[in-house]
Amino acid sequence: MTEPVLFRWPANAALGRTVSKTKFYEYGTMRAALREKFVEEVQRITWAYKLADETLRLRGTPAVPEIQVFTVEAKGQNVSNDVLAAMDRAVHFPIIFEIESRGRVRTVAAQKSVVSKIPTIGAYFTTDWQPTDALRRPLPTTLDLAGLYEAILAALLPVETRAGETVSEATDRLGKARKVQREIAALERKLRTEPQLNRKIRLLRQIKEHTEALTALTDSAPSNKE
Repeated sequence: MTEPVLFRWPANAALGRTVSKTKFYEYGTMRAALREKFVEEVQRITWAYKLADETLRLRGTPAVPEIQVFTVEAKGQNVSNDVLAAMDRAVHFPIIFEIESRGRVRTVAAQKSVVSKIPTIGAYFTTDWQPTDALRRPLPTTLDLAGLYEAILAALLPVETRAGETVSEATDRLGKARKVQREIAALERKLRTEPQLNRKIRLLRQIKEHTEALTALTDSAPSNKE
């Protein structure tokens, strides 16, 4: 996870409107199991801020016409990603979530495309928990809402974006890194049970090669070999 990130949302973008959970139940056909999880995990949903041209004086784009900030109060210790995804699918704007639970808060969001009728939602990235009264950082300085959305998402990634790298490219890189991690774990399991020395040596060589590939994918600056 990333270091704790809480943004200081502008006061003139504040809404503070409670959103009924039934609004999300009514959207589409929510499975009974997901609705039950929604009820069990979510205490209150607040449409906290609307980041738009009229509130921030930042131009919207077709990809990012507005950005919504939702505060989700958990009944228990957390709110799961599939519950957040149900909310994301029901709102045709990018959303930044702040999950609150027992005096703690974390920021979480997924890269979301709204250019088509049905939003496309990527993997969720989250910060660690921190106290709800922790210091907040100012919003990144950008030219438009698309740039602001990109900068907010970049702050949530578990690795730093490289020079000139978009959040989408960084997300793809992370996906490749996670695949390599799974392959390393599988090779290590084989190594622990392999009785033959020559095969152990071959597995060790493969683990070394995969580890080097993982390092190349997770370094903040790519090597010249990449």
